[in-house]
Amino acid sequence: MINFRKNFENKKVLITGHTGFKGSWLCLWLFILGAKIIGISKDIPTKPSHFSSLKLNRKVKSIKLDLNNFEQLSKVIKKHKPDFIFHLAAQAIVSKSYIYPKDTWKSNTFGTLNILESLKLLKKKVNVVLITSDKVYKNLEIKKGYKEHDIIGGEDPYSASKGATEILINSYIKSFFKKGKNISIAIARAGNVIGGGDWSEDRLVPDCIRASSKKRKVIIRNPKSTRPWQHVLESVRGYMMLAIELKKNKNLHGEAFNFGPSSKFEKNVITLVKEMKKNWKLINWEIKKNTKYNESNLLKLNSKKAKKLLKWECLLSFKETVKIVTLWYKNYYIKKNDIFLFSKQQINNYQNKILKK
Repeated sequence: MINFRKNFENKKVLITGHTGFKGSWLCLWLFILGAKIIGISKDIPTKPSHFSSLKLNRKVKSIKLDLNNFEQLSKVIKKHKPDFIFHLAAQAIVSKSYIYPKDTWKSNTFGTLNILESLKLLKKKVNVVLITSDKVYKNLEIKKGYKEHDIIGGEDPYSASKGATEILINSYIKSFFKKGKNISIAIARAGNVIGGGDWSEDRLVPDCIRASSKKRKVIIRNPKSTRPWQHVLESVRGYMMLAIELKKNKNLHGEAFNFGPSSKFEKNVITLVKEMKKNWKLINWEIKKNTKYNESNLLKLNSKKAKKLLKWECLLSFKETVKIVTLWYKNYYIKKNDIFLFSKQQINNYQNKILKK
């Protein structure tokens, strides 16, 4: 079993997108483990936000910086000389990518390009996990889960930008970091991540929470669409495990890993909403089919590689996941307990589940 504290305590960890939903959970967990965190983000993407609710700006070094500013980005990386880098910064909303396609490509693809260019200037050993998306695959809407070697594609601007980003990453690995001597890089692709503290637009769980907090019905666009739902801590744990194993095993350099639930936990949209309602009676909905943007009906991941090489698999059942997520929002909106302590407790409870595995 991996000892997270042993591997991250007093280590310099640079996180891009640390103010975002996933980034703030990763930031909090690493803070609990005693890591020295340097966070880079151009802004706090939502209001409210998990990052602000946790008051993480008081607990970690937070640098306001757009990744498209190569000169400043490279200075930060050279100055802090991190032991680990987790690159999460992105424009991650599919619907927004239709409205702002150019900004989506700049953020997702050129932002990653500048990370890779900055790594070329680094003279020390660093382990880098670049987070892309489950939507990088050319989605043929087939029932089998996509494996890491399946075709990269993506029709909407967001998915296409992430697919192109992976082509870029692989090009740099083969052209500039082939030996993996100082710079070790791996790619992480997670499923549809849900959890407390997500207030992004056009995402199912935040949409449900916003509507119910105002005693309104949430609009369900594609009730039968199936997604690999998983709690944010499942994917964050996968990223950390990958970083640790990347440090130990040079053969993982250049490899991509899926982090998604087993097929029995893949549920459609309406099933997720009904399960949320069991934990929060205020949640109600109405169905209005989406005709504006193209959305896939079926997306599944095969995560056997992560299970075999990293010993990673989802620990929470679908019902456990939904309950934990809903309890977080009930605590925020109704009980109004300290969010930092409540989020920390959810991480501690999850770590106890790891120990019992």
